[in-house]
Amino acid sequence: MANIYDVAKRARVSAATVSAVVNESAYVSPPLKSRVEDAIEQLQYRPSSVARSLAQQRTRIVGMVALNIANPFWPAVVRGAEDALRARGYDLLLANSDDDPEKEARDLRLFLAKRVDGILLTKACGRLPSDLHTQLKTSRVPLVQLMRVGTGLRSDVVTVDEEGGAYEAVGHLLRLGYTRIGMLNGPNVSTSRRRLAGYRQALQAWRRRLDPGLVVASDFRVEAGYESGITLLRRRPDAVFVANYLMAVGFMQALRQYQLRCPEDIGIVTCDDHPWLDAFAPRLTTINLPKYEIGRRAAELLVDTMQPPDGAPKRRALKTITLKTALRIRESCGYELRANRQAPAAADASRQAAQGFPPAAQVLLPESAHFSKVPPDGARR
Repeated sequence: MANIYDVAKRARVSAATVSAVVNESAYVSPPLKSRVEDAIEQLQYRPSSVARSLAQQRTRIVGMVALNIANPFWPAVVRGAEDALRARGYDLLLANSDDDPEKEARDLRLFLAKRVDGILLTKACGRLPSDLHTQLKTSRVPLVQLMRVGTGLRSDVVTVDEEGGAYEAVGHLLRLGYTRIGMLNGPNVSTSRRRLAGYRQALQAWRRRLDPGLVVASDFRVEAGYESGITLLRRRPDAVFVANYLMAVGFMQALRQYQLRCPEDIGIVTCDDHPWLDAFAPRLTTINLPKYEIGRRAAELLVDTMQPPDGAPKRRALKTITLKTALRIRESCGYELRANRQAPAAADASRQAAQGFPPAAQVLLPESAHFSKVPPDGARR
C-alpha cells in the first residue's frame, strides 16, 4: 500500500505538504494541492485514521454507554444517535453496561483511553469511582446524559416527561373506575423516581389514598417483573402501572400463575411502546417514549458542544431537553369493558371539574383500535 512518502515523491512535494492537504491543517496553494490530490488518486492512497487523529487532535468517534442492549428500548435510541452522528461526520463506539457500575467504569475508561471526542451516557445504578469522576472532569471530553441523571455529573441531559407520562397512565386507570392501583417500579434511579412521582400525583389529584404496600420496586427486567408481580398480586390490586415493557412481560407471567385474566380481573398500563405490541393478547395500553428522538437529540446536542455553531458562546449554561410522552390505549387497561360503565361519570364531567378533578384530555389511539367511542380520559399535557 502506498504511504505518505510515496505520494510526496509522486507529487514532487514534501511529506509535510501532503499531510497539510490530507488533514486540512495548513494552507496549500491550489497548484500544489492539485498535484497532491492527483498523486493520491493515482496511488490509491488511504490516510491512516490514527495519524489523522493525531494531526487533527480529534478522532471523530463518540462513545456511547447503553444500559442493556437486549432491552427493546435501546436499539431505537442507539439508531437515533448513530444516524445523527454519521450525518455530522462522526462514528459511534457502543458499549453495553448491563446497568453494572463496574462495567460502566471500564467502558468509560476505555473511551478516554481511545480519546473519543464525546460521550453519550445512560448512568448505571450507583456513583462513579472518584478517580474516574476526576478523569472525566479533567479530560474535558463533552458528555451528554440520556434518560437517567447521575449524581454529581454535570452535563447536558436529554430525557422524557416520565412524571407526566406516569400521571397520564394512572389517571387513565382512575377514570376507568379502578380503585386499588398498584405500581411495579424499577431501582432507585432518576427515571424510577420520576415515574413514582407521577403515580403519586395522579392519586393525589383524584383524592385517592396512597397505599405504600401497592408499590413494589425491583429492576427493569423480565424476571423482576415476574417476582415483584407475585409479591404485588398478594396485595390484591385491581389495576397496575408497570414502569417498563420488560417488567410487564414478567408481570403477565405472574398473572398466569395466579390464573388471573387481563383485563377482566386486572387492568395494566405500561411504559414504552413497540410496533409488535398489537400481536399481544391482550394488546397492551402503553405510555410511549420517543426512543429514536432521544438518541437523535442527545447526539445533536453533543456535536453542538464539540463543534459549537458559528457565533455560539464558548461557555454556555447546561441544557436539559425533556421530550413528550403519549398515552396509547389498547385492551389491557380494560377500556372496552369499562367505558360503558363510565358513561354516567362522563355525563357528570362538569360536576367533577367543579370539584377539582383532572379534566379529560386527548389520547392517541393506534390505527388498529376499534373502540365504539372516544374515551373520556386522557393525557396530561
